Amino acid sequence: MCDESDWRNEVVAMIPALRAFAWSLSHNGSDADDLVQDTLIKAWTNRDKFEPGTNLRAWLFTILRNTYYTQVNRRRREVRDETGEYANTLSSPPTQDWSVAMRAMQAALARLPDEHREALILVGAAGLSYEEAAEICGCALGTIKSRVNRARARLLKIMDAQEASDVMALDLPEASRA
Repeated sequence: MCDESDWRNEVVAMIPALRAFAWSLSHNGSDADDLVQDTLIKAWTNRDKFEPGTNLRAWLFTILRNTYYTQVNRRRREVRDETGEYANTLSSPPTQDWSVAMRAMQAALARLPDEHREALILVGAAGLSYEEAAEICGCALGTIKSRVNRARARLLKIMDAQEASDVMALDLPEASRA
């Protein structure tokens, strides 16, 4: 217990130096006090990690410095908006269109023959080459190319689209009637 008491007394004796260093970083008395308090909490919490015989002052100053720069980085990412003015300017586009389009796409895919759906998903969605897809499906390269082509054409027909880019721009009630 004597060792912990000695350690605590040494830390307390360094508070004025820690506060001076904190003020030199923050240039604000209140922020400096908060920084020292955070440093002392971290030091106390991690006192078992301090190696006796090493430089306690350097260890505490390192904790204080790292805490300060962590707070600075956090403040850069945060926006001060006590009145909510900035928050009121934010908006996000509606996502339900994509949700409806994805359900329509899933319904249309379900209407494809199994071998066509499998080939289209392997090449189109999974990004495999025709060669890899042919190997996985256990068929010839020409067969997989034919299946993918037929699946794309059938999918466009099911979704009543002229090109693939039209699919997400559709008024989808017709397409979602699987």
